[in-house]
Amino acid sequence: MTIKQLSVFLENKTGRINDVVRTLGQNGINMHAFSMAETADFGILRLIVSDVDKAVEVLRQQDFAVMSTDVVCLSCENVPGSLAVILEYLAQEQIFIDYMYAFAQNDRAHVVIKPNDMARCLDVLKQHGCEVLLDKDL
Repeated sequence: MTIKQLSVFLENKTGRINDVVRTLGQNGINMHAFSMAETADFGILRLIVSDVDKAVEVLRQQDFAVMSTDVVCLSCENVPGSLAVILEYLAQEQIFIDYMYAFAQNDRAHVVIKPNDMARCLDVLKQHGCEVLLDKDL
């Protein structure tokens, strides 16, 4: 019950994000969600896309360093406090979140989580009846 996330490593240079999104767009690949993190020397663009395999192929053809990672995408009500309840379930079980980002669609919020223990994270979410999304749900 995981989805694939792409991580694209970019040098901190004007236009590099544009190059990625242009490449994806020209190849008919839709971005469902993304997050950008930076350091002094490079950035990491994390993406959830409509076609992971094709995205990896076309980005590598353009000499981008890209890797695929399993992440959890959960859905909760888009109201104050709903995410806090879910994160408390994970914290009580000592599940550390390496990183996360979210996007909202109307009355639902979708949260991408990279936990330190994927199997335990999925078990805890299942035990508490949390809605975990698959690629086809996005």
